[in-house]
Amino acid sequence: MKKSIAVIFLSLPVFTGYSQQKAQDSLRVNPLQEIVVTGQIEPQSLRKSVFNVRVISSQDIKNLAANNLADVLNQYLNITVRPSSSDGRSTVSLFGLDGQYFKILVDNIPLIGEAGLGNNADLSQINLDDIEQIEIIEGSMGVTHGANAVSGVLNIITKKGSRYKWSLRATTQEESVHNEFSLFDKGRHIQALALSYAPNERWFFNASLNRNDFQGFLDGKKGKDYFENDATRGYRWLPKEQWNATTMLGYQKNAFRMFYKFQWLNERVDFYNSTVQSGYSPTLGSYRYAMDKRYWTQRFFHNWNASGKLESGMSYIVSLSHQKQQRDTENFRYYLFTQQEKEAVRQKDQSMEVLYSTGTLSNFFKSKKIDVQLGYEVVSNLGYSLVQEGNNLFVPIAKRLNNYDWFMSSEIKATPSFSIRPGVRYSIQSQFDNQYATFLGLRYLLSKGIELRTSLGQSFRTPTFEELYTKQIFDGHHFTGNENLIPETSWSYEMSAKKTSFLDSGLQVAHTFTANYLKVDDRIDMALARFNAETGNPEYEYINISRYQMWNVATTNQFKGKNWLFNLGASLVGVSQRIDNQVFVSDDRFLYTFNANTSVSYTLPKWKTIVSAYYKYSGKTQQFIESSAAYVISEIDDSHWLDATIQKNFFSNTLETTIGARNLFDIKNINQTRTGEGAGHATSNQVMLAYGRSFFVKLTYNLNL
Repeated sequence: MKKSIAVIFLSLPVFTGYSQQKAQDSLRVNPLQEIVVTGQIEPQSLRKSVFNVRVISSQDIKNLAANNLADVLNQYLNITVRPSSSDGRSTVSLFGLDGQYFKILVDNIPLIGEAGLGNNADLSQINLDDIEQIEIIEGSMGVTHGANAVSGVLNIITKKGSRYKWSLRATTQEESVHNEFSLFDKGRHIQALALSYAPNERWFFNASLNRNDFQGFLDGKKGKDYFENDATRGYRWLPKEQWNATTMLGYQKNAFRMFYKFQWLNERVDFYNSTVQSGYSPTLGSYRYAMDKRYWTQRFFHNWNASGKLESGMSYIVSLSHQKQQRDTENFRYYLFTQQEKEAVRQKDQSMEVLYSTGTLSNFFKSKKIDVQLGYEVVSNLGYSLVQEGNNLFVPIAKRLNNYDWFMSSEIKATPSFSIRPGVRYSIQSQFDNQYATFLGLRYLLSKGIELRTSLGQSFRTPTFEELYTKQIFDGHHFTGNENLIPETSWSYEMSAKKTSFLDSGLQVAHTFTANYLKVDDRIDMALARFNAETGNPEYEYINISRYQMWNVATTNQFKGKNWLFNLGASLVGVSQRIDNQVFVSDDRFLYTFNANTSVSYTLPKWKTIVSAYYKYSGKTQQFIESSAAYVISEIDDSHWLDATIQKNFFSNTLETTIGARNLFDIKNINQTRTGEGAGHATSNQVMLAYGRSFFVKLTYNLNL
């Protein structure tokens, strides 16, 4: 997933909004520049950033009627959001690399999950209320953001101010799930309430509460109370209910700014077993039941941040965060005739608790030509997992992993057009050998709107808690973690060219071309470690044994008129992997995928209406998967995704309405084939991708005083 993220977000569509600037004398007037903060020594315009930063604005999120991060990322090149039918999670799949190579932040703080800090996050758990914008930087960000920022970072910037003294926002959204909908029992039902108060220019307070009730997708299944044992009980997509609460208190005076943010997540996912069992007792007579399961997840997020200037003129930023996420599993018998739950046993399954602090000091020199930033990061991470030992015995494991990092970067403006950005990080690890990351970025601005960028970065990924400590030992199966793993190391390279033109007609045109290469060594895979001399059974464990390479080229093209916007993007990606399970090794030739996307938005100012459509083509992908005697080619079919929305405001923008459709091509599952070893025949199965076409209506009431 690594550097590949570059291509992905290189092709992010940019959507239009009501606040579009009128083009006037556009050959001589520069448009208002977007301000970015991720990876910067201080906030600056997008054009001046040495990094390639992709921005998703709050208006983008509105146009998509997105409630969580999965709703947003589903539209972008080279990203596939992979849902799980077994536990209800949705994770990112990128070029054969998963989410543990890509870091998700909230206000520059890595967001915790029960399995990691900032990585492998469940996208459906990341709510998008009160978001100012989302910033994405592709490529190695190990210097500024530490371990596991191998392919890039995504930073969610939340709102920290208001133009009004009082603001109240109430939202309701009703959405079908394919052809299933009713007001209470089917479909997706979202309600949100947000309040903000800014008594003066110094203080700001907001609070919000969001409920997302997904009633599941039957897709031919018979639901919770079906009592025949014909494998049709339950749901294809698991029912899920989420509550998200957020509150923030902010203060600013002159150059000093401070805020405290608290977030709470509560999620319940219901799993209804397709196997129906029968029993008899003198009390109940004949009865039928199923062994069902429920997943409970809670997350607590505290973040205190302060920034300002010292008397010497140096700027400082410091953050202190405490986070905890825990998942419990509840197993119970569900008696189908009486519709009662009995014999429930709830236990902690996974958890992560982190104390985190980071800070920077910059503006050492009065000269505007050079700036130096010194920083630190401290992480104390307590992980917990329930692992399966032999004889079907479950044992809890709790381990603490710490790291203490120091980093330095500088930005040298050699000329008004040419900037150099070197950086280095040194990480003191409690579990592994000490690590380091490096970065060198160059940016050159030419005349006629041409921007050139190139970068070289080295980063590292530390083994996850699962890779270190997991155990699954049962019935001749032996899969374990490995405390002797070493971090993976990576190199990434990027070059990009952008040309922006402003024509006399008012048309703005921007073309971007990017090329990237990423290499990962000492990649961790499950492999044969030994044969047990007593049982003769093979024993597998995680080992640093594989290698990964990826290159991609991408182009994005944007055409912006007075009231319309058109985007077109395409990418070609090649992935090479050497996978070794110590019995046989995969072919390491490059396998290629082509992807494309386009979007169009048209604003009707008189009607205060935006009409938008977004299309994504995900090309056919190939990968090597393990069979009994060899790694064989698996091929996943291509897919087409189309969303469309109409957004209109009423009563002086007090009432916002959005109607739309997701997945108009009605994609649910796509075909995955693989060639069998030896015989050359092919087998196939279905990969769950979506729950088909859906329609939604969203209403938001705004009261500003």
